Amino acid sequence: MAAETHAAHAVDLAPVVILLGAAVLAVPLFKKIGFGSVLGYLAAGLVIGPFGFRVFTEPTAILHVAELGVVMFLFIIGLEMQPSRLWSMRKEIFGLGLAQVGVCILLLCWVGMALGYPAQTSLIAGTGFVLTSTAIVMQMLQERGDLAKPRGQKMVSILLFEDLAIVPLLALVAFLAPGGGEVSLGQRLQGVAIGLGCILGLVLAGRYLLNPIFRVLAAARAREVMTAASLLLVLGAAWWMQLGGLSTAMGAFLAGVLLSESSYRHELEADIEPFRGVLLGLFFLAVGMSLDLNVVAANWQVIAISVVAFTLLKAAGVYGVARLFKAGHREAIERTVLMTQGGEFAFVLYAAALAVGIIDPEGSAMLTAIIIVSMLMTPLFVLIHDRLMPEVEVDASGVETPHDARGTALLIGFGRFGQVVSQPLLARGYTITLIDNDPEMIRVAGQFGFKVWYGDGARLDILHAAGAHHASLVLVCVDDQAAATKIVELVRHEFPGALLLARAYDRDHGLELVKAGVDYPVRETFESALKFAHAALDRLGEPEDAIADAIEEVRRRDEERFALQLTGGTFAGRELMFGNGGGAVPLNAKLDQKNEG
Repeated sequence: MAAETHAAHAVDLAPVVILLGAAVLAVPLFKKIGFGSVLGYLAAGLVIGPFGFRVFTEPTAILHVAELGVVMFLFIIGLEMQPSRLWSMRKEIFGLGLAQVGVCILLLCWVGMALGYPAQTSLIAGTGFVLTSTAIVMQMLQERGDLAKPRGQKMVSILLFEDLAIVPLLALVAFLAPGGGEVSLGQRLQGVAIGLGCILGLVLAGRYLLNPIFRVLAAARAREVMTAASLLLVLGAAWWMQLGGLSTAMGAFLAGVLLSESSYRHELEADIEPFRGVLLGLFFLAVGMSLDLNVVAANWQVIAISVVAFTLLKAAGVYGVARLFKAGHREAIERTVLMTQGGEFAFVLYAAALAVGIIDPEGSAMLTAIIIVSMLMTPLFVLIHDRLMPEVEVDASGVETPHDARGTALLIGFGRFGQVVSQPLLARGYTITLIDNDPEMIRVAGQFGFKVWYGDGARLDILHAAGAHHASLVLVCVDDQAAATKIVELVRHEFPGALLLARAYDRDHGLELVKAGVDYPVRETFESALKFAHAALDRLGEPEDAIADAIEEVRRRDEERFALQLTGGTFAGRELMFGNGGGAVPLNAKLDQKNEG
């Protein structure tokens, strides 16, 4: 009797073991043969799902839980996006993102009409395919190491715009529904106001509440409470945005952005990462299970035609917009290959359309199958792309990676800027450890008597091997803005005692570096531009003391304006600039006014 009672209350662990076992077996196998982890998860889900061994018969239930993986992934991406950096991406988000979504909607809505479906159904079907899979693209960008690169950041910008676009698209579904046109303008404005109110509430909470709360929790020194608080933050932000009719992933992303400048950022990322990885894998497993092979078998011709048509038209749209926005051919092809599939938000859009009667259950199942097939094909497209257009391999023969290096200063990036920086320090007898990631430059530097180690300054193991923990001074001289910011954040977090100087591309980048922890940023063209102006004034016949005063006044005003911009934004202190449209009064005019007085 006791045994029967125990059996009745025992948890059935078999499905969980099979689920994890399928992932553990499939993913390493698929990565080994070059297909990538995403296709491994999808294939494993298909095998154990309703149309495989039927271990799971209701993948939708798993999918709803697994979508939390996408939510957590967006939170971690948000942690990497400081508000200043997000602001600098505004042109890509609302320019590139809007252009790609708009062009692809115009192209794809004709597929359904060509197959004989009504205009409303065709519009919703095509629009759903426009929404790229955030989970797949982010995962593949991370695996390929492209997430922090400019080409990866452009794709992230497009994905962010698509997340925002789900709101007006769901409103479009409501409008196209039978009787949807009867919804009053007041009701629509109310929905928009609720959504904006939720965003504003989340922003205010992030600005004024989160840091004090985490400060109290950190003082308690209970690691498990910090982990619980991290999960509460992500899920709470997602739920709050869901209440306002917005994307849960967008809520998590905003929460991450709001905490991107917090001192607890790295700890939050470490807490969330394990959950993110497991749940994101579970999401792909659930997508694989959701592929209804009965529907595919019954409508395989329409599905095949639709997948090919949608994919080719979207590829044309993505490639065309990329080239229009000045992307090179190689970058445009890579973006096309990664972004031609439908995405998880299409399931939300199709479910809404089914609920209001725009599409019927069979149509919803077919559209879902089309999206899943396109998602299954993406890793294959990437594999073919990488075989036909492989990355140019770096020949690192003859160069050494750092080991047990020690120097008073660690200089990262020995290009044209770093080479000049090194000279005065070496002239004064300081020992400098030099690292760079360009083997050819390292070989040439060796011919001139320099010992330069080969390594990526954004990797913690390379920094340790290069002696960052011993260095009194760390000089970041790389010419990649994103890489420079990443190195600065890493050095400041891991080696807080080192003085940190960094090369800034421009003023905005300089502000970003200071907020990331740089002690002194140097804009790469500022001093050379002042020297150029000095030469110009000299050729105009200005006396040397007047030139020196002018240069010093410009430098003083620039420093003052820079300090104001740190807290007041881009336009703070603009009255300090000399302008030809009514800016600050020139120095010679001031002297004239003084003499007249």
